[in-house]
Parts: sequence; C-alpha cells; structure tokens
Amino acid sequence: MTAAILDAFDVASDGYSADRVVADPELNRRFTAECRQRGLEGSASELNRALLNVRKTGGLAGRPRSKQTHFADEDDYRFAAEIAVRFMERRDGISLDTIICDPEKAAQFDAVSSRIAPGYSPLQYRWAALNLRKSKRLEPELVGRIAPPIDVINVCTSEIVVDELPLSQGLYLFIAAEQLLYVGETENLRKRLKKHLEHSDNRGLARWIWEFGTESLHLEMHILADSIDTRIRRALELELIRSRRPLFNVKR
Repeated sequence: MTAAILDAFDVASDGYSADRVVADPELNRRFTAECRQRGLEGSASELNRALLNVRKTGGLAGRPRSKQTHFADEDDYRFAAEIAVRFMERRDGISLDTIICDPEKAAQFDAVSSRIAPGYSPLQYRWAALNLRKSKRLEPELVGRIAPPIDVINVCTSEIVVDELPLSQGLYLFIAAEQLLYVGETENLRKRLKKHLEHSDNRGLARWIWEFGTESLHLEMHILADSIDTRIRRALELELIRSRRPLFNVKR
C-alpha cells in the first residue's frame, strides 16, 4: 500500500508537500483519484491518513524540496481558523488531522471559518490552521479533558431567537471576526445571554455591540451536563480566559 500511496502522491502533488495535498481540495481530489487508479480502497479520509503517516515515518525523505505555500493575507482569517478548530475539537472530540483528512469534517470547518471571516478559500482556512499548529498555538486545552460538553453550538448573534436558546448550564463565548471578545459561564444560558444581548453588564461588550451591532458577532455555547458542579463550571471559564485571552474579561 505504501508504494501505491507514494506513487499517487508523486503524480498528484504538483511538487507540493503532503500537508498541502491533504488540505487543498483540488490536489486532494487528484490524489484520491490516483489512489483509486492504483486499486487502493478505503475512504478519502483513510487515504489521507495513510499519506500523512507515510510522511511522519520518513517515507517522503529524499524527494526534491516541496514548493512553498504562503498567503500574504493570512492574518485576516487566522483567528477564524483557530475558532473553527477549537469549536470542532470541543464539539466532536477530534484533532486537526482528523478535520483536515476527512472531507466532510473539513467542509464543516470551512463553513465555521467562513461565517466568522468570510471571503477566503477552503485551502486558506485550512492552511492557517496548520500554521497555527506548527507555531504551537493549538495546544490541547485542559477544559476539553475535564468536562466534555454535551453539545457545542456556534451561531451568528443576529440570527438568535432568544426564546429558543437552551436553558442548560454552560459556557459561552462572544466572537468577532478578528478576536475573542468575552467568555462567561452561567447556570442558565438563555437567561444570561438574553441579558447580554439586551444590554450587557460587561461595559466593553455592551459598547462593542452598540458600536458594531450583531451582524459580525458570533456566539459559541458549550452546553454542560446538569451533573457538572458550579465550581467546575467556573474553573472551566477561568481556563478559557487564561488560554484564549478574551478582550473584555477582567483578569482573575
């Protein structure tokens, strides 16, 4: 199988790296098609995983230096890619490799990224996420291991119907296109978020919403089980504040 994977990669890669072949929708379709022509079975996700495993075990050594991939405007959507990865890590309990290798998961990642920072290609969002990991800015968060959520929901605040918000306890994050604004915890998401959306008692967030509105503001809710103790919920909030550094939270 390894020989066939390497042969398919050499034909499809156009001189780019294995990461680029997996992350680039067009190159990945070519790679998958070449694998099929060589009789390889399995899903696209499995074939992509096989290619990354070959790379990780040194199977691509000795080849000419790969062509570089660089996007000059990556600063404009890097934060959106980070939020999308964290969202799927928390919701689905999966890694960036799983997201990038699985076309369905990758498309979900693209959709979340594009809602936060629209106007860029799937490759750009995915490449930004890979660069974040390379710079060690996607280290696993303690919050996901202590108390995995029942569900994680990401919506544009302008589309929220307050009476349809969950009554559960949980964590919530207000997210703008280029930075995280505020993290909070509550025993009743509907009641607390209604207060924020009508007139937040956090002055910074209230002013931001008054100045910029809700069209470009996103809300991420982490719904927690009823069995989670208040002290744990507050500890999770503090961990998110420590790791994400939201603009309007007071340091504790």
